[in-house]
Amino acid sequence: MRSNQKPIAVSMGEPAGIGPDLALIAWANRKALGLPPFYIRGDEALLHERAQKMGLNARLRLVAQDEAVATFTKALPVVQTGPALPDQPGVEAPETAASVVAAIEGCVDDIKSGHACALVTSPINKAALYRTGFAFPGHTEYLGSLAEMHWPGEPAKPVMMIAGPELMVVPVTIHIPIRDVPTSLTTELIVGTAEITARDLKTRFGYTSPRLAICGLNPHAGENGSMGTEDRDIIEPAISRLRAMGIEATGPHPADTLFHPPARQHYDCVLGMYHDQVLIPAKTIGFDESVNVTLGLPFVRTSPDHGTAYNLAGTGTARVDSFAASLRMADVLANPERF
Repeated sequence: MRSNQKPIAVSMGEPAGIGPDLALIAWANRKALGLPPFYIRGDEALLHERAQKMGLNARLRLVAQDEAVATFTKALPVVQTGPALPDQPGVEAPETAASVVAAIEGCVDDIKSGHACALVTSPINKAALYRTGFAFPGHTEYLGSLAEMHWPGEPAKPVMMIAGPELMVVPVTIHIPIRDVPTSLTTELIVGTAEITARDLKTRFGYTSPRLAICGLNPHAGENGSMGTEDRDIIEPAISRLRAMGIEATGPHPADTLFHPPARQHYDCVLGMYHDQVLIPAKTIGFDESVNVTLGLPFVRTSPDHGTAYNLAGTGTARVDSFAASLRMADVLANPERF
């Protein structure tokens, strides 16, 4: 543990999902998992009840943020956020939405005020939040809005990355219907996304000269326009501009031949044109170890690469691998001098 270490702020996520379970299981196994100090923003009473349901001997302690590191070795530090909530694993309750959002906002506030070094977000139920007026497609877009609010003058262009031990991917378009992808793609969007990806791979991940593989949109990358012109008219000009900027970008590559082991030796990160084009291979190759990282923000944010798993909440059977990897990665990315 570093003498100047700040803790990682964790938002509890959807109370009826496995977010509370993951924090409790991770803390109970903190030494075996090699975890850095963290605290969770949420409801202490709910967490206590959840631990009892799982038969988990996890001590909890309400703390102020600056007490978290000293407390971490003895108890899971909790910063109470929002009112007390009933513990109802697997039962969606609209009245918990305000607490879910408040926990995320509170964690970002803590980073801005210097109380935390990074944010790990537990899974949320976006559909439940939409029904209460939440106006953002997901965590990524909401965090971009919070960044602009708290760091005025610093441009925030959130870029979603899924990072696993064997594959890192970035979707250029994210949470939009597949029918809208072709009309949403622009050369400028691809260049901007790739530029942020290359920058953060250098400054946060320690790559000296990141190699980006750019997917085509259409089968066989369009076959010179015979199967769609987007690859020729939008993606190829983007790659040319990236190369002129000194960024090592190749493509457009047919996506169906880009993810087997020999192909993965020739790049550091893949940029796909839509969500499932790159998230399907990323999750297939490293489902339990992959981490969702938001690039392009003035702070570090990671998240486990899975959902709320209502069916596992409160059972004690949720796998903690991705959550633990999110904590370890957040610690490294928040302290790039350690490369």
